Amino acid sequence: MEIKQQALSKLANSMRLYGEAHMRFHKLKLIDSEEAINNLDRAFEAKLEAFHSLYDVTKDDFDYFSHGDTALLILLRNAVHHRNHLLFKSWNQDIGLNNGYKKYLGAEFILASHEVVDAFHVMKHFYKLEDFYSRIDPKLDSPYLVDRMNDKDKLKLLNQVKNELGFDLITAYAKEGRYPTKQIYVNLIPIYISAVCKAFKALSDRGIEFIGFDANAYKELFTKELEVDFSSINYTPIRIF
Repeated sequence: MEIKQQALSKLANSMRLYGEAHMRFHKLKLIDSEEAINNLDRAFEAKLEAFHSLYDVTKDDFDYFSHGDTALLILLRNAVHHRNHLLFKSWNQDIGLNNGYKKYLGAEFILASHEVVDAFHVMKHFYKLEDFYSRIDPKLDSPYLVDRMNDKDKLKLLNQVKNELGFDLITAYAKEGRYPTKQIYVNLIPIYISAVCKAFKALSDRGIEFIGFDANAYKELFTKELEVDFSSINYTPIRIF
C-alpha cells in the first residue's frame, strides 16, 4: 500500500511542477526560448514517467488498457522514454527550436484541443496526431510501429483513440479544411486530465490513501470536479509566416 501511495504522490508532485513550468514558460521564452521549451517538454515527460510509475504498481487495481486515454499515455511514455525514432516532438520543439518554423513557411496547421467541462483555463501541450498513428496503425507500414505490441493490441488502441478520444472527429475536420495529416496537432493536456481522473477515482474507490500535500490537493479536483468532453473539440488554425 505504501508503494502505491508513493506513486500517487510522485504523480501529483510532477503535475504541480509541470504547472509551474507552464506558468514560467512565456516570460522565460522572451529571455531564452530554448530553455523555456526544453524545461516545459522535460516537465511534461516527467508527468508521463510518473503516470507510468503509477501504472506499474497499480495495474492490478485498475485496467489501464481498457481506456483510450490511459492506454495512450502509456504508449506515449514508452515512445518518449526509449526514443529510438523521430516521433513525438512537441509543437514548441518542432516549430520553436533551431528555426524549425522555417521548414513550414506559408503552411497552416490546425491545433485541436478537447473541452474540459467548466474549466476556466486549460494548459496546452501539443503533439502531432499523425505520430500516434505511426506507432499503432499496422496499415501504415510505418518504420516506427511499436514492436512491443501485437497487431491485435495495436488495432484495439487505434480504435480506442479514434472512437473514445475523438481522433476520427479531428481527422474529419482537418480533411474538410484540406489540412494535410502532418499538419494536425492535438493537445495532450485534456487527455492527461481524463486519464488521471479515471486512475484517481479507481484507486480512491479501492481505498488507497492520498498522502502528502500535492496528492491531497489534486484528489478532490480529479475525482469529483474535472471532466473532459471528447465529443467537443476546439480548433485553432495557425499559419506560419
